[in-house]
Amino acid sequence: MQPLAPVVIGRTLELADVHWVARHHAPTQLAPAARDELRRTRHHLEAALTRDEIIYGVNTGFGALSETRIAAEELGALQRNLLRSHAVGVGPALSGEIVRALLLLRAHTLALGASGVSPELAEFLLALLSRDVRPVVPSQGSVGASGDLAPLAHLALVVIGEGDAWFEGQVLPAREALARAGLQALTLGPKEGLSLINGTQVMTAIGALAVVDAAELMAAADILGALSLDALLGTLAASDPRIHAGKPHAGQRRSAEILRLLVADSPLNDSHRDCGQVQDAYSLRCIPQVHGAVRGALAYVAAALRIEVNSFTDNPLVLARDDGGFDVVSGGNFHGATVAVPIDHMTAALTTLATISERRIDRMMNPASSRGLAAFLADHPGLESGYMMAHVTASALASECKTLSFPASVDTIPTSAGKEDHVSMGPIAARKLRAVVDNLACVLAIEAISAARAIDLRGIPSSPRLMRVHAAIRAHAGPFTGDRSMSADIERLAAAIAAGELRSAAQLPSEL
Repeated sequence: MQPLAPVVIGRTLELADVHWVARHHAPTQLAPAARDELRRTRHHLEAALTRDEIIYGVNTGFGALSETRIAAEELGALQRNLLRSHAVGVGPALSGEIVRALLLLRAHTLALGASGVSPELAEFLLALLSRDVRPVVPSQGSVGASGDLAPLAHLALVVIGEGDAWFEGQVLPAREALARAGLQALTLGPKEGLSLINGTQVMTAIGALAVVDAAELMAAADILGALSLDALLGTLAASDPRIHAGKPHAGQRRSAEILRLLVADSPLNDSHRDCGQVQDAYSLRCIPQVHGAVRGALAYVAAALRIEVNSFTDNPLVLARDDGGFDVVSGGNFHGATVAVPIDHMTAALTTLATISERRIDRMMNPASSRGLAAFLADHPGLESGYMMAHVTASALASECKTLSFPASVDTIPTSAGKEDHVSMGPIAARKLRAVVDNLACVLAIEAISAARAIDLRGIPSSPRLMRVHAAIRAHAGPFTGDRSMSADIERLAAAIAAGELRSAAQLPSEL
């Protein structure tokens, strides 16, 4: 693991930063320039209130109640009531790593300086991170339009000492968790409650971590495609660079390049060079075209999420004018379409990886297509079922991915008495993506186990790189010695694939 240098918010975050903070507790800090900018915008917002300007969500009601004016002495109560009334999430709580990502992303978007909050609010979120106080945040209840309001309200309640939080392995009332962590709840000023909940951080946090994992699965799919190609006595002819120069999608060319690199110097591949086989089935021959399309989707989605991570997603925004002054402007940056549409695309793309992987597994199970391998890769087919049911599990997971691939972002339902009349369903899209990532990891693990077994049965080694991959697979899933439950092997290997172990064994660079 690389050294954990502080991740600085208020400048630019990378998806890798989200990964290191959420999963490995990398330290965080507020950029000094961001602190100064927060003071400036906060001062302007307070000056506007002194001038009795009407500012949405600061001295008005919310949503369809935005025409209701709030008295100055009730502005603090307005922010508390906002958090309490909006904390209506239901369903399973978001995982600890997602909540840590939420805290980071919420602090960062505030630190970008357009929300008009105090530096102390952003720093308090970082303090929750550093002491690992994790608000309990239900996963359901957001339609992804005026931000992820309901789940973020549960996050924000802990800031004012309400709601519940995980601390040192226990779920505690927030005030008790804060006290044990040496923190004291904040009293929110005007707009600060709204700024804690107005934004796309739930869908972005889930999506960012899912895309980090998807990058490892993308690399693993190419690696396992190469291993399966060799195990099935396939040809490298379809990876000829001249073919791909004639259809020069960058992802396609990269997948073809990886196949050539990994299979190079394979004694197994050399052993059937003059076999007369003209061409392979599509699940082998079209690996560059199919995997390459997914690689292109990954690049698009990662770029979209990186933009979102570093965006103003609050409303209203405190924005600088050319003359040095500021305006408070209402807009729609909280709408999650910018996240939901790319995430839906990623979900469908990863499903394609699951379906082509399942087809390669099937070819290794079937003597009619395996080119000499025993049925279901068993030593004694009939007496043993071998990998028959592992393939069934892969089929079930691939099919489930298909059902999860209908885009959530094409749905919408009006809320807030029609004021919020078009919504993104981004959090639903993000949760579906997370499920497909987890399913795909298991499908690829089953392909890995099957291909490693097929290599064993051939009795001739593959290339040096692929034999290192074979060894990495064997570190989590031992060789076939007769029928046994393989569930634990599959899940261990799926976790190892997501952690990049196969990519490291193949000596390939990160996809992100």
